[in-house]
Amino acid sequence: MKKSILPIAALIFSTYIMPATAQSDCGDITISEMNWASGQLVTSVSKFILEQGYGCNVQTIPTSTVPSVVSLAETGKPDIITELWITAVPLYKELEKQGKVITATKVLSDGGTNGWWIPKYLADKHPELKTIEGVLANPELVGGRFHNAPNGWGMRTTNDNLIKAFNFAGNKMDVFNHGSGETLAASIASAYDAHEPWFGYYWAPTSVLGKYEMVAVDMGAFDETAYACAESKECSNPQKTSLPSATVVTAITTDLATREPEVLNLMKKLSFTNKQMSQLLAWQEANKSSSEEAAVHFITTQQDIWSAWLSEDARKNLASLLK
Repeated sequence: MKKSILPIAALIFSTYIMPATAQSDCGDITISEMNWASGQLVTSVSKFILEQGYGCNVQTIPTSTVPSVVSLAETGKPDIITELWITAVPLYKELEKQGKVITATKVLSDGGTNGWWIPKYLADKHPELKTIEGVLANPELVGGRFHNAPNGWGMRTTNDNLIKAFNFAGNKMDVFNHGSGETLAASIASAYDAHEPWFGYYWAPTSVLGKYEMVAVDMGAFDETAYACAESKECSNPQKTSLPSATVVTAITTDLATREPEVLNLMKKLSFTNKQMSQLLAWQEANKSSSEEAAVHFITTQQDIWSAWLSEDARKNLASLLK
């Protein structure tokens, strides 16, 4: 399938690549290219639309969460940071207060999701497993095992503390600590292929949750104090709480927003649901495609979504893709 995508990508880019000045006076823009799949895809989609719809000359800057915000604080670049998980960077709020940066939108509209999950086929067969109380009352129905995050992941500490809070040991729920993200993902794939029980931690948006339909287990109410304790290795008395969604935004410098209000308006609208993003990532993985090729797939198949983001001038520039 990938072979059929490449000619389409070449056709699109050969058709639309032209000097920015031929379309508008947008000028130069720097945009982050994060080191994870969904962030790279957001950047590829943004770059294509900015260049071909708005006439900008876009340079991508390879980076990650903390370095991108530090760079913005010290140099004012990049102009746009896509898919910024702001809970991991307290500095961002300071820059926002100082008026150096604007939060354009929640680029993942329903937030980044951490959760404890079971396969949908298991939830359909045993609805009682949709709550943590139901899972712990029937450990044999989920295989008697919780698939935990690997050591070194931020969520490993949180999970370890919540495992104590929910008294897994007292409810005969074993814990399997995965050695890597790859084995954790493979365990879901293996369970799905065999239609077997599975219960454990995962997050979205990811290709795994785009490919395999999972149901989040209701862990009860969120308790901010309990969660703050659970995040710490020093938490001496873990209490029950659910896992909150993470705020994931697109940030744009105040300078660029002032200079190019149409770009700000675009980035205010450029957003994906977790389901949309997970499905795109699943397509990308299945087709062994780059983020640019996945962006082309999105541009050529989901015009109803991205066309709503455009200004009238950008809509005219991209008219042939909207037919």
